[in-house]
Amino acid sequence: MHFTNKFVSAQVIHSPTATVASSASSQEKALRPSMDSTRGVAAAAKIGKILGERLLLKGIPAVAIHLKREQKYHGKVKAVIDSVREVGVKLL
Repeated sequence: MHFTNKFVSAQVIHSPTATVASSASSQEKALRPSMDSTRGVAAAAKIGKILGERLLLKGIPAVAIHLKREQKYHGKVKAVIDSVREVGVKLL
């Protein structure tokens, strides 16, 4: 997960091959019209939901979460993780 003053983005990386399995960002032109804000907690929740749906479409039912040292399970981080969980992706 990466947060800037303008955008929210999240990606899932496949560890053995070090490739991006799926990603979602509020910078995507297709998502911008459906979002009121591209940087708030609501945007983070929307990105988490879209990321979860893309993971399920690719057949990835479970992911492990690794937070950066400065990230805490609060605010935008919590919104992304909870939205991925609500879609049906299991968190390890």
